[in-house]
Amino acid sequence: MLSRSIARATRASAQQKRFLSLHEFRSAAILKSYGIGVPNGTAATTAEGAYEAAKALGTNELVIKAQALTGGRGKGHFDSGLQGGVKLISTPEEAKDLASQMLGHKLITKQTGAAGKEVTAVYIVERRDARTEAYVAILNDRATQKPVIVASAQGGMDIEGVAAKDPNAIKTFSVDLEKGVTDEQAVDVASVLGYTDAAIPEAAKTIQNLYKIFVEKDCTQVEINPLSETPDHKVLAMDAKLGFDDNASFRQEEVWSWRDPTQEDPQEVEASNYGLNFIKLDGNIANIVNGAGLAMATMDIIKLYGGEPANFLDCGGTATPETIEKAFELILTDKKVNGIFVNIFGGIVRCDYVAKGLIAATNKFKLEIPVVVRLQGTNMEQAKKLIDESGLKLFAFEDLDPAAEKIVELAPPQSK
Repeated sequence: MLSRSIARATRASAQQKRFLSLHEFRSAAILKSYGIGVPNGTAATTAEGAYEAAKALGTNELVIKAQALTGGRGKGHFDSGLQGGVKLISTPEEAKDLASQMLGHKLITKQTGAAGKEVTAVYIVERRDARTEAYVAILNDRATQKPVIVASAQGGMDIEGVAAKDPNAIKTFSVDLEKGVTDEQAVDVASVLGYTDAAIPEAAKTIQNLYKIFVEKDCTQVEINPLSETPDHKVLAMDAKLGFDDNASFRQEEVWSWRDPTQEDPQEVEASNYGLNFIKLDGNIANIVNGAGLAMATMDIIKLYGGEPANFLDCGGTATPETIEKAFELILTDKKVNGIFVNIFGGIVRCDYVAKGLIAATNKFKLEIPVVVRLQGTNMEQAKKLIDESGLKLFAFEDLDPAAEKIVELAPPQSK
C-alpha cells in the first residue's frame, strides 16, 4: 500500500499537471455565458470595491464569499481573527468591513492546513432562497473511459459524507461520447435531483449546458454544489468548481489567463516555469526523477528500504544541465533534506546531460549531503565517466535496488 505521503504526492501531482482550478466568480461567469442560471454577483479586490459591488446589486439580501481555492470556506477562519469565509450581509457597509478582514489575509480550512490560502478577491452575490439543493458533477471515468454525470438530491453538503452515509443517494450516468447528453438522458438526470415537475425542463437543459462546458472548455471536472431549485422553480448554480486539463491550455487561452498563481506554492510555480513538476513532502530524502511513474516507483522503493521521500520532482523529458541545477536549488530549500537520490532512465533524456547538471549543481551549492545517482539509458557510459572523473562525492549505480538501499543508509530518517 502506498504511504500517506506518497498518496498525497499522487493527488498533488495530478492536480498540478492535469487540473487548473478557477475562483468561484470566474466559474460563475463561464456558467452564465452558457445560459446557466447563477445568482447576480460581482467580484472585488478592495474593500471599497466590495462596497460599490454590494451597492450596485440593489438588495439587502447579500452574501460575501472569500475567494480562495479551497473547500470548506464557510467553516474556515482567517489569520485576521475573522471566523468563516462565507457571510450573510445586508448593507454595503458590512461588505466593506468584512472585505477588509478577508482581502490579503490567509483563510485556513481543513483542506489548506495551517498554511492557509491568501484571499485575493471577494465575491458579493445576491442571496437566493432554495426550495431544493441538489448536487451535480461531470467528470471522466477511467474505468469506462467515458464522461459520467454524478447526481444527488442531497446537495449543499459534503458529497463524500453523503456517499459514506447513503451510497444509494448518489446516481451515476455514463455519457456516450458520440451522442453526448441526449434530451432523454438529461431528463433522467434531472429527475433524480428532487425537484418539482415545474423545474425539470430547465434542470434538464442546465445538465446539457454543463456537459457542453465540460467538452468545449476541456474540463476535467464540472461540479455544482448546490444546483438549486428556487421557490419560483428557477434552477440556479449557487456554487461552482471547474477544473481544466493543462494539456489543452493552448486551446483555452482565456481560461488560463484567469489562473491565480497566488493560490499555488511559490516553489511549485517556479518549478513549472522550468518544466519541472515539484511537490513537497514530509521526508528527508530528496528525489530527482524523469517521469511521473518512475517518480512514484522511486518513492515506493525508498519507503521499502525504510526511508522517507522529501519530495516528488519529475523533470520529464526536459532534463538538461540547467533544469537539473534548478531542481537541486528547489529541493535544497527544504532544511529537512539530508540526502538526494537521482534516478534517471534515459530515453529522450540524455544521461550525460544529467551528469553535467549534477556536477554543476554539486559544485555550485557545495553539497555536503550524500548524492546517490542511478542512471540508465542514452549515453549512460559517458555519464558514468563524467561522474567518476569529477572527483566529487557522488555515488553512482546502474541498478535501482542497491541505489535506493545506499541512499537510505547514507541519509536515515531524522527523528521527529
